[in-house]
This record gives sequence, C-alpha cells and structure tokens, in this order.
Amino acid sequence: MSSRRYFLRQAGAVSLGFAGLHRLFDPLLAAESRRYNPSLTPDPRQILDLPPGFSYQVISRAGDPMADGFVVPARPDGMAAFPGPGGLTILLRNHETALTPGEGAYGAGNARFSQIDPALVYDAGFGAKPSLGGTSTLVFDTRTQTVVREYLSLAGTQRNCAGGPTPWNSWITCEETVERAGDVNEKDHGYNFEVPASATPRLTPPVPLKAMGRFNHEAIAVDPASGVVYQTEDRHDGLIYRFIPTEPGRLDRGGRLQALVVVDQPSLDTRNWEEGGAPVQRNAPMAVRWIDLDNVEAPEDDLRTRGSAAGAARFARGEGMWYASGTVYFACTNGGREKKGQIWKYVPSPFEGTHREPEQPATLALFVEPNDGSIIENADNLTVAPWGDLVVCEDGPGSQHLLRITPAGDVIRFATNVASESELAGSVFSPDGSTLFVNVQTDGLTLAITGPWATLAV
Repeated sequence: MSSRRYFLRQAGAVSLGFAGLHRLFDPLLAAESRRYNPSLTPDPRQILDLPPGFSYQVISRAGDPMADGFVVPARPDGMAAFPGPGGLTILLRNHETALTPGEGAYGAGNARFSQIDPALVYDAGFGAKPSLGGTSTLVFDTRTQTVVREYLSLAGTQRNCAGGPTPWNSWITCEETVERAGDVNEKDHGYNFEVPASATPRLTPPVPLKAMGRFNHEAIAVDPASGVVYQTEDRHDGLIYRFIPTEPGRLDRGGRLQALVVVDQPSLDTRNWEEGGAPVQRNAPMAVRWIDLDNVEAPEDDLRTRGSAAGAARFARGEGMWYASGTVYFACTNGGREKKGQIWKYVPSPFEGTHREPEQPATLALFVEPNDGSIIENADNLTVAPWGDLVVCEDGPGSQHLLRITPAGDVIRFATNVASESELAGSVFSPDGSTLFVNVQTDGLTLAITGPWATLAV
C-alpha cells in the first residue's frame, strides 16, 4: 500500500474517532471564564487529590528498571497514547532531560551507556557527555490496569518537552532547545524526531526532521484531512508554524515551513501585554494566511525574528497543542495582561495548504484568557477528553492542578498535585477512554487515573 493511501486510511479513522465530539467549543457558547473548585478527596499517599469516585496508581517512576536493561529516565513530560495489539495501550513519553548524569536511561554516572548501540544515539557527546533526552515507551493494559513493559525508544536528544501524535500511529517528539554542536555536543539540537508506536522494545533510528525547522520546539498537531503539521514555539515572542509535507505522512521527505499571519494585521502581538493598546478580543475569529520561511535550520536561531519582520503574529510561549474535530487548540503559557496564560483555537481552511485557501481562509480565535491565577495559572500541556472538554496541565508557581475547560469556557479543577510544586505534564486519554495518564515531572512519576468519566460529560 502506498504511503499516501495509508495516510488517507488512517486520517479517515481519526476523523471518525473524533466525530462524536460535537460539543467542542462553539464560540457562541463561550462566556467569561469562571473557575469552579469542587471538593477533592484528600489523597492519603499525598500525591494527587481527585474528585470522589476517582483513583490513580503510580505506574512508572524514574529509575525503575525497564525491559531493555535500562532505567526509566527522569523528568517525564509530553505524552500520547496509541492502540496496541490485543487491546493494549502504547504510551509514548518524552523526557525533558539534557546532560545531567543520572537523569537519563543509563543510571548513575551513565554506567549503562556502554550497553547502547552508538548508531542509535543521536548525540553521544563524544562519548564523554551524551545527550540524555529522548522518549520511552510504556505498554499498558487498561483492562487490568497493569504495565506490560517499558523500554527506551529514542536516545541522544535534549529537552524533549512536548510533541504530538500523528494519524499514522507515531509520536513526533520535540526538542525545546537550540544548543549547537561544539566542545560538548557533537550535533546541533532544536529538531523534531519521529518515533513509531510499537509494543515491541526497539530503539528508533534518530533522524532529525530538519525541514520542520530548527527552533525552541514545544508541541505539534496534525490535521488528518490535509496532512499539515502545526507547531508551537516556547519563546516569549514565538510564532505558530505550519509544515506542509511534500508527501503527507512522510515528514522525513521534506516540505515547506510557514508562519501564521493574521490578515490585515501584520506582525500582530497576540500576547495582550500592552496596556492602552487594542487587545485581541475573545471569541472573535480572525482570518489567517501563511508566509513561507527560508533557511529553516536557522543557525542564528532567528526564525521567529525573521518571521515577525515579515508579518507573522507573535505569541507568548506557545506550549501544548492538540487536534480534535476539525480544530487545533494550543496554549500560550504567558499570554494575557497578567501573563497567566491563554488558550487559542485554529480552524483550518477547507482548502488548507492549497492555492485555494484565500477563497475560505482559516481562522484563529482567542478562547480563554482569564488574567486570574485563581482560574488558570500558566496553561501548558493539553488534550481533549472523549466527551469534549479540554484537559489542561498547569505550570506556574505554587500548587499545580489538572483543569477541565468546558465548551462554555468554564474552568473546573479536576486534580491537585499535593506531592510537590512540580508541574503536571502530558495529560492524555487511553484509546478506549478508560484511563487518563499524566506525569508529575520533577518527581519522575507517571500516573494512571480511572473513575466515572461519564459523570463529567454534562
């Protein structure tokens, strides 16, 4: 089967899977955001408070032994879940580690680094200081709520923060760094890498997807209808990027990198930081166009400044991004007057990525900007629940929460990290909708949450 036909088949399956999310984010429903803080059940283990009827278990800890002889790396971050053989769930997980010994999969002093095939390590640091980021894969049985196996699936990258799933069952993991080759690093960093979802332990050959740009990557989302890939940039003046692959479903074969421009508002500052200016209004869709970028490997780390000078809109630390039901949602962690965070939605054109886009342009709208830390404290990773709410991880000062955001824009506290002040990260549901996975990053924990989800679909 050709890769194009395979892509279309998988895209159709994803579209059908999201067809039931009919309640998603009609702008006519949205009002000013309010936060509801229902009583949560105190956790006797002091890790995660949850609503009555919900429970969690720790399914992985940094330093745990894995099936391949390595250990679970530290600092788990973004994740995605895929259907596996025999009803299993394949959970692909980033690790936002760089060079600190003991944080990678090789144990204290990187003692197990000699066990890895050097050809499968992106940057071995001349054998002295290997890059310790990458991904691990956890195979999970939601029926028994047990781990089947864990293994290292990508090695030698740095600060793998977020990323996103593809319709062809792979995970695009993103490096949140622009470190250059030199005395420590053998290779430049700042790229995306693709990791297949597999239940069989294996390391993925580390191929940087250079045509997707070299910048401070955060997350991606794929439109299954067009094959276009959207990308966020974790910078205070970052851009929103679009990658149009030469061949849908084959990102390694190159394509065009573009930046988002708001029609008739060149270089729009979406951050709403400036007092006295004309802020972007909530739920007011703005027509969008895209401009091509060149020299996308950007040795001077200047993609965003060149793009902004050419008319691209600026965003305040683009973070989590997710596609669902014909819309791409993304968080800007420091957006808004009080820098407490924004959530945006992008609706692609019916002619996305083609010369006919001007006939019916895509639109961008600001969905949530509460400017109140008691409502949202720096939104980060996000996903869409099976019933249509957004599930959002906070990454701000003090207590960290998992939040639900309804189609009306109301914000409901779902869980509280009571173990530490670590950010929560990587929220994602299993394909069968039974289990919500989330990471407690600094503590190195991956949790599986279950409960009466149907009671939330109101």
